[in-house]
Amino acid sequence: MRRVLTFYRFVPVTRLGAVRAQLQQVGDKLGLRGTILIAAEGVNGTLVGPTEALAGYQQTLVDHFGDLPFKWSDLQPENQGFHRFKVRIKPEIVSFGVPDLDVAQGGEHVDAKTWNKLLDNPDVLVIDTRNRYEVDIGSFPNALSPETDNFRQFPQWVAQHLDPQENRPVAMFCTGGIRCEKASAFVKAQGFDQVYQLDGGILKYLEDTQGGDNRWQGECFVFDQRVSVDAGLNQGRYQQCYACRHPLSADELASDAYEKGVSCPHCIQEQSAQRVARLRHRQMQVDLAQARGGQHIGKTQSRASKK
Repeated sequence: MRRVLTFYRFVPVTRLGAVRAQLQQVGDKLGLRGTILIAAEGVNGTLVGPTEALAGYQQTLVDHFGDLPFKWSDLQPENQGFHRFKVRIKPEIVSFGVPDLDVAQGGEHVDAKTWNKLLDNPDVLVIDTRNRYEVDIGSFPNALSPETDNFRQFPQWVAQHLDPQENRPVAMFCTGGIRCEKASAFVKAQGFDQVYQLDGGILKYLEDTQGGDNRWQGECFVFDQRVSVDAGLNQGRYQQCYACRHPLSADELASDAYEKGVSCPHCIQEQSAQRVARLRHRQMQVDLAQARGGQHIGKTQSRASKK
């Protein structure tokens, strides 16, 4: 049985080239697929493979990075999850663009039960730190979305829209917790005293809650070929526009604005004739490669795990 394993940890990493080479070698030997990002600040990854192979790879990760909060989820048999396995060295394991940010000074981690109490408190400002295309298919009730297109825009949104003088408690969440490590540390650095973050993000919340205790509404976007998961952490009903990354419902897939690999109702008005031509050519190469039983590498541009 193939499953999905996600993880991250902020921990000092040295000899990045040697670490990358060993992680790549072991993952290749085990036949894994997915993406691991490493940087001087830590590690962040999403992997797909047989349960036994992933369990074996866990020890390699622990040897390099110490104890990691691993999260498991299931994968439908027909879904590959990823097309290949790649370990990449990056400046950051989640791109934020704020140098010298001490994530150890972030918000207080809270579990699902405490999170629900924060949701019930009208004085708490609940912030969804994810991007707009993620928020569009699901979120917590009354959560404020920064309407960002990428996480690097979040600091500017905070500067323009949040005022520490209001002295409101701030509760933040993201897919798996990693973005909130940086977002909450940044918000605290701006002078906010009461800052909380959902421990393990949405995915752990869905794992830990059932029935009426689950306040999540909609589906949760994930950064692999599943596109989304439902409240039971099963593969969701969305597909994805590979032109703009937005998840698409069945109605949107049936729209005249949808052309596979080229456009969808969310981006068709933004496409230039030159970009449309380029995307159509790329999709043609993808289709030809699939017809030959291969995989067009251009289709596999890494949607690095953001969690």
